[in-house]
Amino acid sequence: MKFENNVQARPARMVTLRNRCMILTAVITISALILYSCTLSIHKSGQQLEFAAYPHTYSEYVEAGAKEFHVEPELVYAVIKQESGFDPNCVSNAGAVGLMQIMPKTFQWLSESMDKIDKRKYTEDDMYDPKTNIRFGCRYLSVLLKMYSKPATALAAYNAGMGNVSGWLKNKDLSSDGKTLRKIPFPETNAYTKKVLDNYVQYKQLYSTQSAPSSANKWRH
Repeated sequence: MKFENNVQARPARMVTLRNRCMILTAVITISALILYSCTLSIHKSGQQLEFAAYPHTYSEYVEAGAKEFHVEPELVYAVIKQESGFDPNCVSNAGAVGLMQIMPKTFQWLSESMDKIDKRKYTEDDMYDPKTNIRFGCRYLSVLLKMYSKPATALAAYNAGMGNVSGWLKNKDLSSDGKTLRKIPFPETNAYTKKVLDNYVQYKQLYSTQSAPSSANKWRH
C-alpha cells in the first residue's frame, strides 16, 4: 500500500518540480530583461547628458559660417562652449562680446573686409546678434588658422591675441621652430587652449562620422 501511494505521488511531485522550474526560469528571464532594460536606460541617459553638455545650439549659423570660411563646425562649437557657454549676451570683464566673445577692436578690424563682402556697414550692436557674432567668429578663426600653421597656436592667438603669440613664436625659450609653441606663458591661455581642444575632441566623438581620434590628433600639436 505504501509503495502504491509513492507511485501515485510521483507524478504530482514531478508536476510540482516542473512548475517550480518554470517559475524559476521565468524569474531569471524577467530579471535579465529588467537588467538589460536598466542598462540601456543608463546608457541612454549617459548619452543624453553628454549631448546636453556639448550642445549643437545655433547649428544653422555655425554650419553656415563654418562652410563659408572653411572651418570645422566642431571647432566652432568647441570655441563657443568655452567662450560663452552658448550665451549670446555674454560680456567678459575685458569687453569681449557675444557667443564667440569677440573684442570690439577685432570686430571693427574684421568689419573692414566684411562690409565690402556684404555691402553694408556693421556696427558694434551687431556683435550681440548670434548669426553675425558666429559668422565673424568663424571669419576670425579662418584668418588665424591661415596665419599659424599649427591649430593649437591659432587657438592661443584667439585667446591672447596675434601680437602676443607672434612674439612668443620668436622666443626660442617658447618655440624652437617659430611655428609651434612649446610653452604658453599665459596660464589662462594655456588652460583655454587645452579646454577648447578637449571640447573639439568631444564634439568629434559625439557628432562626427569621421574617426574622432585620428582627425583630432593634428590639433594636439
